[in-house]
Amino acid sequence: MTKTLILAVVAVAACRSSSGSTQDDFIQVVPAEREPDVTSTPEGHPLLAQLTDAPEVPAKIFRKHPAHVIVELTINEIEKEIAPGVRYTFWTFGGQVPGKFIRVRQGDIVEVHLKNDPANKLPHNIDLHAVSGPGGGAASTFTAPGHESQFTFRATQPGLYVYHCATAPVPMHVANGMYGMILVEPPGGFPSVAHEYYVMQGEFYTSGKYHDLGLQTFDMEKGIDERPTYVLFDGAEGSLVGDKALKADTGDSIRIFFGNAGPNLDANFHIIGEIFDRVYPEGGSIAQAHVQTTLVPAGGATIVEFRATVPGTYSLVDHALFRAFNKGAVGQLRVEGPTRNDVMSPKTADLAYGGAPIVAPPLRTDGNPVLQMGEGTFTRICAACHLPTGLGVPGQFPPLAHSDYLASAPKDKIIGHLLHGLQGPLVVNGMAYNGQMPMLNFLSDVEIASVLTYARASFGNDLSPVSPDDVARVRGQSASAP
Repeated sequence: MTKTLILAVVAVAACRSSSGSTQDDFIQVVPAEREPDVTSTPEGHPLLAQLTDAPEVPAKIFRKHPAHVIVELTINEIEKEIAPGVRYTFWTFGGQVPGKFIRVRQGDIVEVHLKNDPANKLPHNIDLHAVSGPGGGAASTFTAPGHESQFTFRATQPGLYVYHCATAPVPMHVANGMYGMILVEPPGGFPSVAHEYYVMQGEFYTSGKYHDLGLQTFDMEKGIDERPTYVLFDGAEGSLVGDKALKADTGDSIRIFFGNAGPNLDANFHIIGEIFDRVYPEGGSIAQAHVQTTLVPAGGATIVEFRATVPGTYSLVDHALFRAFNKGAVGQLRVEGPTRNDVMSPKTADLAYGGAPIVAPPLRTDGNPVLQMGEGTFTRICAACHLPTGLGVPGQFPPLAHSDYLASAPKDKIIGHLLHGLQGPLVVNGMAYNGQMPMLNFLSDVEIASVLTYARASFGNDLSPVSPDDVARVRGQSASAP
């Protein structure tokens, strides 16, 4: 007889909110009375599993008995955007990265049907980390294009598990997007929450540099050296920002099923401005309370739970921050509702100044990949100093809005500032500055051209664009200078 399954070991002190509910009541878990029966014969007819694309999660399971659950997955090799203006051929479970979210109950018999679309070029299979048995199903599901494989397993252990393709070369199949997650719920499932979301991190190794435009191919050497071009949430840069952001209202309880496909790097999952009330490390049953950042190994997963308290936009990041700001690992959670100044106030003091021009709104970038990329680069690199409005900080960081310096200086000079940095006295719009701008030569020619084009067409500016060839020429002149 095995030990009784204990689902809750950490007691969390309840904090009474103004509405009378406790802050942590949504994450209280009742210990199971006895071991679930995972050997009984499933009742009734087979059930077809509801599968969802990220960030959606299938509905909670309310069954009180095991079932025979059929899971149908179709493999698609598909070309689509990995970043604005950048395309890549993904290998997928179901046409999306990550693959479908699978939700079953402990004790279920799971019948997997793996279908390899006849339009595909390669054989594939599936290794589910929820399977107890050699290869996790990989040998049973090796499937050529135009064929379908089938095998069954019993979901014996509760938890959140990664699945991925395990056809040689395995890292290449994973790095091309062949991964997803399967949740094996304990009997009774998890306590209900307002929102459940599915987010998965993965690395992509492209032949071109970050943000090089056009169709990119897989670079095996970068993969072997563990030098990803992109580190992304849900398979594409911007997949969880803007209109695609996760959404909640103040007071809502939120559960995120987060996975890390790798194939190489650990993930450092963090939401800027939130503290996780509870974290289930590596998707297991024992929880930790009050966690800021949780480490998720390659091929691992975690479950985080928290309550959205203050309205605003929160950033989901890999806190290995160069991945967030320079490789794309950024998402958003948008929380709406009444202000909570008792929890966090807005800025209460600032230095006033006069004479600032009225700034026109930034240029709409819809449908223009160059301006979309420029806006993204400006947001993650430049806005911290020059501000999202382009106004800068008087006496410290010069404005880009209605900038007489930007309008009068030659393009090559402006390009040089980004490549080599800038320090020393400078006068912009009649105000003196004497700060230091760091070198941004790690940005590609395309990125520098796009961010300058964006700045020159936004914030009330109406200046000519900068081309990648312009940047390459200035970069080349610098490299050849004695």
